[in-house]
Amino acid sequence: MDDQNPVDKAKVKHRRFRARIAENKSLDLGYRITVGVVGTIVLILGVLAIPYPGPGWLIVFAGLGILASEFAWAKSALRFVRKRYDAFMAWFSKQSMFVKGLGVLFTTVVVLATLWLLGTFALVGGWFGLDWTWFESPI
Repeated sequence: MDDQNPVDKAKVKHRRFRARIAENKSLDLGYRITVGVVGTIVLILGVLAIPYPGPGWLIVFAGLGILASEFAWAKSALRFVRKRYDAFMAWFSKQSMFVKGLGVLFTTVVVLATLWLLGTFALVGGWFGLDWTWFESPI
């Protein structure tokens, strides 16, 4: 009877897979570069998504997790960021409705500013015949 849970089985399989790759220096370097590039892209996307409603922080943690699978500095950064995130969320959840409302207001302003800068208001306004000049993006 197999008494390992699925997570432990996956960890063992990953360690074996990684050990086989590490035997070949060129393959190992290519693997580390690939992990670095993919992890960095995911991390950057997560950082860009933080101010918006949705899974911005989850994407940041995923990017750091990918990087932490190969790089010790990323594992340390993941622990640091996670600790600070948990502390901030604990603090924020204890705040008054006014402070929470400011958080919602800030998020709303960031989203609306981004939509305006990307020209979304002009695009959607054009669908309805609203060609107001202030809808147009300055960029």
